[in-house]
Amino acid sequence: MSQILQLTPFVLCSSLDTQIEFYCKKLGFTCNFRQENYAFLRLDQVAIRLLECPPRSDGKPLGDNQSFYIDVDGIDELYEEMKGQLADLPEGRVRPPFDQPYQQREFHVIDEDGTLIFFGQDIRPR
Repeated sequence: MSQILQLTPFVLCSSLDTQIEFYCKKLGFTCNFRQENYAFLRLDQVAIRLLECPPRSDGKPLGDNQSFYIDVDGIDELYEEMKGQLADLPEGRVRPPFDQPYQQREFHVIDEDGTLIFFGQDIRPR
């Protein structure tokens, strides 16, 4: 019997070194594998695959139409843990925790190539 284990999105990037540094130093990921234009990063039960690519022909950032959602428990505590590392990012790259009408509490971070990362927690009454 087969079993689905996890989803690991590919995140396109213009500089593998820059993105590895961002995800590891700002968000707490660990680089578990790396080769010329590819890296596999993990944070607890979450993983991503970075893929270095040439610039887009339209000049837009590689992450312009990319996003992914990381479900968490303890959203406010996680934000507080990351807040110091995120503080030096340019204005508009971090949105502090807030409640969504679809009963998720979220904070958002934009990576070095424009990919939008959602961190969210279910806040429905139990």
